Amino acid sequence: TEIVRSDNLLSPGDIFRDCDECPDMVVLPSGESIIGSKKHKSEMPIRKIRFAKLFAIGRFEVLHSEWQDCVNQNGCNHQPDDHGWGRNRMPVMNVNYGMVQNFIDWISKKTKKTYRLPSEAEWEYAARAGSATNFWFNDSVGIGRVNCRKCGTPWSGIGNAPVGSFEPNPWGLYDMHGNAFEWVEDCWHKNYYNAPKTREAWVNGDCRYRVIKGGSWYYYSRMARSANRQKNLSQLKSYWLSFRLVRELNKD
Repeated sequence: TEIVRSDNLLSPGDIFRDCDECPDMVVLPSGESIIGSKKHKSEMPIRKIRFAKLFAIGRFEVLHSEWQDCVNQNGCNHQPDDHGWGRNRMPVMNVNYGMVQNFIDWISKKTKKTYRLPSEAEWEYAARAGSATNFWFNDSVGIGRVNCRKCGTPWSGIGNAPVGSFEPNPWGLYDMHGNAFEWVEDCWHKNYYNAPKTREAWVNGDCRYRVIKGGSWYYYSRMARSANRQKNLSQLKSYWLSFRLVRELNKD
C-alpha cells in the first residue's frame, strides 16, 4: 500500500515516504546558511543563501534495495556491483550520473512527485544543519564519528558502512559526512565566483564533470567537511560514490 500524505500536512522534521519501496525523506526547515569556506580556493567566495521554500531530502543515501526495485520494475537497466559488501541497508554505489537520472525518472513517474538530485547549495545546507563548523558537530572530525580514512571506525579505509551506523545531524540526516561521496546536480566550476545567489543548481559550467559532496570511507576527513567540493566525470562510477535525493514539496 502506498503511503499517501498531503504535502500541506508536512512540517520541518517530518519523515515520510511516497511509497513502500521509496526512500525515507526528511522535511528541512527554512533558513539561511553560509555556503563554502575560506579553507580552499575552490570553496570561495563564501555565499549566504536563503532557503525560504521547504524541501525534503533523503534521510539516508539511496539503498541497494531501493535501486533493485527500480531494476525489477524496468526503470533501471544497470545492476550495481556491491563489491562483496552485501546489500542489506547499504548505500547503492557504482552508479554514474546518467544512471542516477534513470532512477530519478522512474521514482518521479511512479510517485507522481518531483524527485531530483540536490543542488550543491541544498546539499551543503542539509549537511550543515545550522552549523558553521567543518562538520555539523565540530571543526574536528574526532574518532569514530565519521566513516573516513583513519577516522577510527570499523569501516574506515575499508568500505561503506550500513546507512544509519553513525549519529544523525540535528535535522535527522545520516552520513552527510563520510561513508560515500554523493552526486549533486551542479556542473563543475573551479570556484564560487559568479555562482548563483540562490539555492538553484549551477548547470552552465563544465558538465562533463559534476560536483560530488560529502567525502567517503576511502578519503581523509578533509574531504568530508560540509564545504568540501570535488568533481567526478559524469560517466564514471565508483565503490565510494552514491547519492541521495531531494523531493520538492508542493505546498499551497
